Amino acid sequence: MLRRTTAALACSVAALSLLVSGCGGAGREAAAPTASKTGKVTFWSFLKGSDHVAEAFNRSHPDIEVTFETVPSGQEYYSKLTNAVKAGTAPDVAVVEYPHLPEFASQGKLEDLSGSLGPLVKERFPEPVRQLVDLGGRTWAVPRDAAPLTLMYRKDFFTRHKIAVPTTWDAYRTMTEQVRKADPNARGGVLYTDNPGLLTALAWQAGGRWFETGQDAWKVTLDDAPSRKAATYWGDLAREDLVDSVSSLDPFWTGVQKNRTVAYVCASWCAGAHQATVPDQKGKWAVAPVPTWDGKPASAMYGGSSFVIPKGADNSGAAAEFIKWITTDPEGMKAWVSSGTSSMFPADPALVPVTKAAFATGYYGGQDVYAVAAASYAAIRPGWTWGPVTGATNTAIVDELPKVADGSASLPAVLSLAERTTVAQMRQRGMKVTAP
Repeated sequence: MLRRTTAALACSVAALSLLVSGCGGAGREAAAPTASKTGKVTFWSFLKGSDHVAEAFNRSHPDIEVTFETVPSGQEYYSKLTNAVKAGTAPDVAVVEYPHLPEFASQGKLEDLSGSLGPLVKERFPEPVRQLVDLGGRTWAVPRDAAPLTLMYRKDFFTRHKIAVPTTWDAYRTMTEQVRKADPNARGGVLYTDNPGLLTALAWQAGGRWFETGQDAWKVTLDDAPSRKAATYWGDLAREDLVDSVSSLDPFWTGVQKNRTVAYVCASWCAGAHQATVPDQKGKWAVAPVPTWDGKPASAMYGGSSFVIPKGADNSGAAAEFIKWITTDPEGMKAWVSSGTSSMFPADPALVPVTKAAFATGYYGGQDVYAVAAASYAAIRPGWTWGPVTGATNTAIVDELPKVADGSASLPAVLSLAERTTVAQMRQRGMKVTAP
């Protein structure tokens, strides 16, 4: 196992509470934000329904005009947002997924929202998700949705072959063996070879803490004991061909459509995505709590997004009003799910009834899938922190995942390599790395 490492934040800041003090990355002196709650707001997002949200806001807020601009997802988007901040052409409101938030905050690319929206975040959101946007004692974003883990399974297949829905990871392994025995072409799970998100969530659920912050440092532990436990388990499932190794969502959905994938770990958003993608399997699927190591409730998040005001925004006052509406107002939440099938789970628990009411349960035989997601949300392990070089961390993992699928590398070794790569990248960016 790697020796534990810690990394001081960039720009030689004296304390984590000075997360962006003195940091570069803005490219020019940012314009002083205005406190006005009127005027024009530019809005960048790749999230489904963003256009409907902007239109609904404009209808109900005549003093603010939001102009929505669709942007690509993934690293292309984050590069675009970075360049816009540097060039002084940043939007007033932008989406940032939770894993990428520390990187943007630590590089000085975001407005500090502690005074404007910090009290709202403290009042409306549970600790596990609040900790993802409150960094160094400051608030950098407002959560939009949560993505608690769930288990999707083919109820008809399990019933026909007398397979029990697993509640522990030991039972899950037994289930995968029973699935393959019942149908040699079927599998009871998937391991993605091009996406580290699920592996990260499973490490989080096991109790791993890849990044921790102290008074003035980051502690990097991608291969801590809980993470290695989860990685060894899933690596063994893949090596023994008990779960399907797939390279992207396209072959994954093909496996579902062709009855090859009959169970898989996902998140709350999967209920809607599944229904929309495989409509002809109506009545065959159900949702269950994600298995745990000891049978007691424990969860993590696989996905989720927040909204920020980039550094240099022209109208931060009106931007804050827009962010507040789209994350904590019932009408704003209705607008998110008005554009089609969605099982979006609001990060604000008070708004769950809004999205739940809009979700048709017929596909799942009337099952209350939101109740499963709510229990999972309540069981998310607190204390998880994303790191300051997420792009580099994710790339290091993804580059090695195909080797796990073909048996030429172990999953715990992938985490160890990713830790070394992460620390090296932090050094390269001027962050001091020291032994604990």
